[in-house]
Amino acid sequence: MKIRNASLDEIPALLAFWARAAEGTSITDDQDGVARLITRDPEALLVAERAGAVVGTVIAGHDGWRCHLYRLAVDPDQRRQGIGAALLAAAEARFAALGGRRADAMVLDHNELGQHAWQAAGYAAEPQWSRWVKPLK
Repeated sequence: MKIRNASLDEIPALLAFWARAAEGTSITDDQDGVARLITRDPEALLVAERAGAVVGTVIAGHDGWRCHLYRLAVDPDQRRQGIGAALLAAAEARFAALGGRRADAMVLDHNELGQHAWQAAGYAAEPQWSRWVKPLK
């Protein structure tokens, strides 16, 4: 398995992968939103590849102060093989190189499978926080 950065030309394939492998959707799950991400920070979107096929992704965003994890997704047929753990290790290495001190992750409350994966990787929910959202579009 190889972990690499995503490229602009594979955005349609990544969107299709997320539709199949990721839990939930976002208003930025479109060609333009992902293109802006990759253009602004070419190292943020990490892809796990096996035999030429995408088997996992994670967005490791860093805004200069905080480290945020989004879109950890693993091919349903390839789960429980260490792909998610390898992606998180690569994301955490990126954050450490950028001087990050703590990573936070967006995890849906009803995504029990995802919650178990995050717990296994050493992450814990902080129930005192709530996410407040206002769509800008």
